[in-house]
Amino acid sequence: MKQPIRIKTITEFHESRKLPKPEHPLISVVDYSLIKHSQEIGSTSWVQDYYSISIKRNFNVKIKYGQQKYDFDEGVMFFMAPGQVFSVEVTANSSSKHSGWILLIHPDFLWNTSLAKKIKQYDYFDYSVNEALFLSEKEENIIKNIVQNIQNEYHSAIDSFSQSIIISQIETLLNYGERFYQRQFITRKITNHQILNSLEDLLTDYFSSENLIIKGLPTVQGIAEQLNVSPGYLSGLLKVLTGQSTQQHIHEKLIEKAKEKLSTSELSISEIAYELGFEHPQSFSKLFKSKTQVSPLEFRQSFN
Repeated sequence: MKQPIRIKTITEFHESRKLPKPEHPLISVVDYSLIKHSQEIGSTSWVQDYYSISIKRNFNVKIKYGQQKYDFDEGVMFFMAPGQVFSVEVTANSSSKHSGWILLIHPDFLWNTSLAKKIKQYDYFDYSVNEALFLSEKEENIIKNIVQNIQNEYHSAIDSFSQSIIISQIETLLNYGERFYQRQFITRKITNHQILNSLEDLLTDYFSSENLIIKGLPTVQGIAEQLNVSPGYLSGLLKVLTGQSTQQHIHEKLIEKAKEKLSTSELSISEIAYELGFEHPQSFSKLFKSKTQVSPLEFRQSFN
């Protein structure tokens, strides 16, 4: 199986689509009419390290998200989470003029805010939701105005209020999305990826307990045993569903927890390393930098 192409930053996305450099490195609103899809794009799958929220009209492509086709028969709005695999298949009518926008939000923009944790509670980012959201004209105008507010804010001179204002607008948008999905999905059918959901629950419980201090980081073997599958099968399945191995999922959850502690607590780097199951702080710092390109101290200082 061909390895997915990972787009790590919003700047990389702009470059890959031959768009102007983003005005803000962690958040961007892109005019969808400026994005052109070639016929070759269908042979590639992608993973993005940021949230994507889109409204698209005359959308003459098919998206495969996880292992499922995203249904655009009625809907125009959809949501994608970081670290999830998708592919695009251009259809025969791809010459039609498409329109709309894409809001890109890097997770680092949310750190040290209440939305950093809360955003994961919106289930429409999950693989198990594969229906695009249908919007009435009134609903689409509501969403459009919120996105315009976000764009206007980062177009303006950045000051100490900019992030909190944009965060509040994002949260309002997400809450409207939740309302509209609940209205639409009263009769929906959701395909559950049971193992993926079970893995997420297992890792969340493990990293929220004292297990890290007592037992250290969870192992691939131990995770597989708790899910009643072999380590090889689990990693193979996760590669198909998410583009990441079991070990990468464990490290991703670790870095997420580390960022939370670095941005919301006054614990020293050594204390955080100990709480995350590391015997030596240097090992923690090395792993953190390999995953984020900055040291734990540099990440913390970015909030001061």
